[in-house]
Order: sequence, then C-alpha cells, then structure tokens
Amino acid sequence: MHQKADHRIPVLIVGGSLVGLSMSLFLGRLGVRHLLVERHSGTSIHPRGRGNNVRTMELFRMAGIEPDIKTAAALLADNHGILQTPTLAGDAGEWLFKQIDPGGGLARFSPTGWCLCSQNDLEPVLMDGARALGGDLRYSHELETFEQDAEGVTATVRDRGTDERYTVRTDYLVAADGPRSPVRRRLGIGQSGPGDLFANVSATFRSKLLADVVGDRRFICCYLTDQEADGALLPVDNEEHWVFHAPWHPERGETLEEFTEERLQRHIRRAVGVPDLDVEITGKASWRAAERVADRYAAGRVFLAGDSAHEMSPTGAFGSNTGIQDAHNLAWKLAAVLDGWAGPGLLETYDTERRPVALATSARASARSVEHSHPGFAPAPGVGGGRRGGILNVVLGYRYPRGAVIGADPEQPVVPEELTLTGQPGSRAPHQWLRRSGERLSTLDLYERSLVLLSDAPDDAGWHAAARRIAEQDGVRLDAYRIGPGADADLTYDTQPAGGPSGPGRPGGTSGPGAAGGPGRPGGTSGAGGPGAASSVDWARLHGTTADGAVLVRPDGFVAWRSSGAVPDPETTLRKVLTTLLRTG
Repeated sequence: MHQKADHRIPVLIVGGSLVGLSMSLFLGRLGVRHLLVERHSGTSIHPRGRGNNVRTMELFRMAGIEPDIKTAAALLADNHGILQTPTLAGDAGEWLFKQIDPGGGLARFSPTGWCLCSQNDLEPVLMDGARALGGDLRYSHELETFEQDAEGVTATVRDRGTDERYTVRTDYLVAADGPRSPVRRRLGIGQSGPGDLFANVSATFRSKLLADVVGDRRFICCYLTDQEADGALLPVDNEEHWVFHAPWHPERGETLEEFTEERLQRHIRRAVGVPDLDVEITGKASWRAAERVADRYAAGRVFLAGDSAHEMSPTGAFGSNTGIQDAHNLAWKLAAVLDGWAGPGLLETYDTERRPVALATSARASARSVEHSHPGFAPAPGVGGGRRGGILNVVLGYRYPRGAVIGADPEQPVVPEELTLTGQPGSRAPHQWLRRSGERLSTLDLYERSLVLLSDAPDDAGWHAAARRIAEQDGVRLDAYRIGPGADADLTYDTQPAGGPSGPGRPGGTSGPGAAGGPGRPGGTSGAGGPGAASSVDWARLHGTTADGAVLVRPDGFVAWRSSGAVPDPETTLRKVLTTLLRTG
C-alpha cells in the first residue's frame, strides 16, 4: 500500500494546537521535514492556556521565538499573582501569591522567566515560526486511518474543505490530537489516574466598567468565592475584554444549554459584586479538568504527546507546558535517529523519561487545585493530596532517573523536594552567563542542535580533542567548548555587569557533519549571579565536576553524563558513553 502513497515525509504530526505546533517548530529547527494536519480551520480563537512556565520559555528561547512571544504577550506583561476574594467590590480578599518571581531570584537559575501569553496569541507565533522553517501545516485536514509496519506508517488524510483524500507515508507519526485522541484509541492504549475532576464553562465577555472595579490589582487570575456565584476571572487586555470560568456540574444533570447568555451575565455580576455591571457575552466554551496519564507513550512508530498522553488540572498551567516539553524531548531524538547518528532504541527513552514526569506533575497539578480551592472542584478522597508548596522544583527541577542518561541515580524522585540544578546526570544543565567574542550568552543557549561537551581551558585532560576526533570520524552531532578565563578558551566568564539577558547566540564550536502558576521559594544553591549580575563562578564547580573533568549535555539541555576528573583515554571513554547513550552499539 505504501508504494502508492501520495506524499512521503519523515514525520507526520496529527494536531495543530500548542503541542503540535511546538513539535513542528522544534523539528524545523533541527532540519527534519514534516507534515502537520489539523482538523480545525485555524489556530485557537479562545484565550486559554496562558501560563508559559520558565522551562517552556527556555525552549522557545532556544528556538529563537522568545522575542515574538513577549511581543504577543505585551498586554499582560504587568499582570502577576492570583487573588482570591468574595467579590471585587471593595478591598477584601487575599493574594495566594502576588509576584511570580519575588525578589528576582529566578535569574540565578535561568536566562528567561514566566510569560503570560494566551493560547490564541501564542499559537500564531508558533505557526509563523514553524512555517518560516519550512513546516507544511495543513488546517482543515483530518487523519482518517493509519497502518504501521516495520518500516513506517501509512496514513489516510481527508481535506475537509474539498472532501478529497490522500495517503501519506511517514517514518514516524506523532499524535498531538488532544485528550480524546483518536490515535491513542486506535492503538488501544489505556489511561490511568483519578479521571474527571471538575468541569467549567468558559465565557469571554466585554465590559468597559470592570477595569474601574479591578483598579490596580493586576492579577493573572482572580478566584471569586461567592457561594452562589463562584468562578475565576481572567483579564485579556486589562481594559474591556475578560474571561470568566463558571463551575459546571454535568454529574448533577446540569446541561451546557442551561448556561444561557442571561444566566452568565447574572453570574458574573454577582461574582464581581456589581449588580449593574455592563456584561456583553462574546463567546462560550465548555471544558473538563481531569487527571489521566496514558499507560504508554508509544506503540511502534507512533508516539503520543501533550493531552493525548496526559490530562492535568489547569491550576498552575502544567498541562500545556508538559506537552510542549514532551515535544522538545521527542524532537531531538527523532532528528538524531532520522539523521543516522543515533539508533532507533533512543526513541524508547521518550516513554521512559516523559511518562514519569507526567505522573508526578499531574498529581502536583491536582494538589495545586486543592490549595487554590479552584471553583467547582470538590476532590474525592485521595485526589489532590500530593506534596504542596513551591512549584519551581516541579517546572524546572524535574529529572530523568532513567532513559538517555548515564550515571543518574535510578532511585531518585522525578521531582526533587528542592530545586538542585548542579549538573547531575538526568537534570537540566545549570544556567551560567558566559561570553564569546564579546557576546553574552547563557550556557543554555549552547544546547539545541547537537550534543555538547564542556571542558576546561586549556583542557589538558584531552576531552576537547577527543570530541573533535569523534565528531569528525563518527558523524555524531557533537560540539565541544573549552570554558575559562584564558585566550585559549572558546567561552570566557561573563565578568561584565549587564542590564539584562541578551538573546541567545549561536556560538561556533566543534561539530559533526550537518552540524502559570508562580513558584514558591526555590531551594538549592545552583545558578550564578542575580538579576543582570556578572557570572564568574567556575563552570566546573557549577556542574559538579573538576577542571580535569567534562560534562556532556544533550540537545534538550539535560545532562547526559559527566566525568569527575581525567581518564587515561578520553576518546575511548567518550566513544563508549556515546554508544550507550545513543543506542548505536
């Protein structure tokens, strides 16, 4: 059948929302040809999924679109915190947290930060970025069937505009087709978890007077707790466009049709505490919060990502962020296998690494909903009882105890109790400001299109030369950088105070062919410098090694392996590490 396919493409992405578009962007950055099909006619028109956490923004920074996202998010740039109050009339209520990053402490850990950008504003940025890289994005196109064999997948796609059908032959299929994923169901993959948690009706509305009621309270979200009209209010532009989430109880027989325009107007007025508030309903959509994780993330050459793989309570915006990070994890592995410098076994580590992260994160999301008393959420016994407190360790500090890592402790928890980014294998590599030819860049800006080996300058232990030979002889995408204060360093310490982070550079080096919820107080002591501070911390100490050691970082910025010191034969050692890591043995 596949001999007669109309199109041949390395990767077929099913679903064109946040996760599918991110997958397209990341694959495009890595030079992987792909086709994306989305059954809807365009990007999201509803302002939802607005909280992009610091790890997601790091990925978008690597992908070169961070400035565009900040431009799209400009209207809400000054909104911070979550307010909980009986009504907005008067000054009652309390801030569950008032600042996303109190004191600017996040700058120790990352070159970027949280960004409040609604899905309807973010998706067009992702779409434009993906298309600029050659992504073939087809809206109003729907996957109908697919069959896989040992060499690939043959899919039938229908153009919903013309009702024409065509076949696509692909090496791999990525299903980012939502919580009711037809692909997951076709594969027979089950789900585990508590299931449905609560349901809301989300109404967009216009009100010119509400801004005066809100005043200078620039919140991300406000939980309104009137027993007869509770709900969540979210600003769209802080002026006249707003979103209100009203509790919906289908388990009690309540239908969506009962949420008439008049009912929603009454509900919003009472919740806000202004009986004559001008409220013009402009849109309505229902959604259900759930906690479920797929029992496996892959079947043969088909992979699940985003909501098709996991559903989470919306409090903290964990779901979309986890999905985007799924896409980034899978993208570099697909690129490595398709380019021939990794074996197919590397793809098995996608499930090994990402599924435990979803299990831990979804439990934390439910716990966050309990903490915040999310409107409409009356948790069943045992649901949402997970560990509470700050979330920076969840969004930035999660680890891969098993997978494409060597030297990680397989018994360590996926989410540590405190944020400890100290170069441990399986953890996100530390952030440190450096300079190359006068340009300021973060260590995180080094990671995207290749493996990266960090060593000392002048690197008398021989790691740099070993990496050069392996990259040239074996065809592995491997860059190597010597870090230090001397003239023989590829990267020097940033000893000059700076006003703020610059955009990511794309430094040179040795390469092979083709080369929102807010955090609590973070624990740990890794990172270097405060906001805009110079960073002269020794790179080796920061990464948990010595001047004679080396650190190997994956394209997604996670530490793959490290050596604490010199070895008799660095080339043989490094080659063995790469063979194990990339499953090429």
